[in-house]
Amino acid sequence: MPYLHNYRLFVSHAWGYSERYLRAVQFLNNAPNLSWSNYSVPVDGAYPRMSNSALKDALRNQIRPVQCVVVVSGMYINHSDWIQFEMEYAKSLGKPILGIRRWGAQRTPEQVISYADEMVNWNSASIVEAIRRLVP
Repeated sequence: MPYLHNYRLFVSHAWGYSERYLRAVQFLNNAPNLSWSNYSVPVDGAYPRMSNSALKDALRNQIRPVQCVVVVSGMYINHSDWIQFEMEYAKSLGKPILGIRRWGAQRTPEQVISYADEMVNWNSASIVEAIRRLVP
């Protein structure tokens, strides 16, 4: 079997909408011929009592080593300073951002569209193909 590149990914999400995060992770885990490491903040909220400054430092430490930031969009992003921070920090480091349009959504937040290097539909093949394009 040929060597599979291991992609280091940060999947951005809001804890209040963790089912979307879990579905995106499931897509990646079940994708054929994809090896990846998850640098995301755990769904269980490992950082619930941190100060804003400490949480920013923790997020920076998680985003710094990744090759791509994946943003599962939803209109809740318009009200999430943390996802905005993650996208801004990723851009400041020159990390590619992959935006995923939420399945069945009528609209995608402009913030995600403006930060994303590529936008894809909510399916495994589109997500994996885009990651391969964005990460050399």
